[in-house]
Formats: sequence, structure tokens, C-alpha cells
Amino acid sequence: MKRKTPEEKEKLIKEIEKLGVIEGCRKFGISPATYYDWSRRYESGGLHGLGSYKRQDDADYKRMAKENAQLRQLLVEKDLKIQMQAELIKKRNLEWKQREK
Repeated sequence: MKRKTPEEKEKLIKEIEKLGVIEGCRKFGISPATYYDWSRRYESGGLHGLGSYKRQDDADYKRMAKENAQLRQLLVEKDLKIQMQAELIKKRNLEWKQREK
């Protein structure tokens, strides 16, 4: 079974809209569920939405994973800075208390 390009899917969607879902799906050999899925994806994302999910998802997943790792690193650095500042404040307070005695 040959995969259809987004352009072919778009053409089929428009033809099926003219013929009717049942008759059009029979003529082109696709299930109504496939038609409705393609139609929904076409309405929400246009021609780009009819592309393969896997390729888009992999790129998005990798980009988001990289961004997530960067954000985690920033959070760790911020937490470390806060912890160091708190320790410095405790140390200075201890020194001041010792000077007062």
C-alpha cells in the first residue's frame, strides 16, 4: 500500500466532499474514518497538517527535550545560587553574633 502525499490527500478530501463521504470513500478505497481524520487534520493545519505525524512529532519532541534540559539546568543553577546565598547569610549572622559578645 503506497502512502499518499499531503497534496494527494488534499485532492481526495475535496473530491470526497463533492461525491459524498460513503460514495467517495468507496471510489477511492479509503475508510470513512481515514477521511474524517484527514479532513480534521486538513482543517486544523492545512496542507502541513496532512503530513506524517511521526516526522513532525520526532522533531518537536527533540526540540522540546533539549529546551527542557536547558530549563532544568537553569533551575539547578538558580537553586544552587539561592542555597549559597542562604549559607552566606547564616555565616555572616553567626559572625555578627560572635562579634557582639
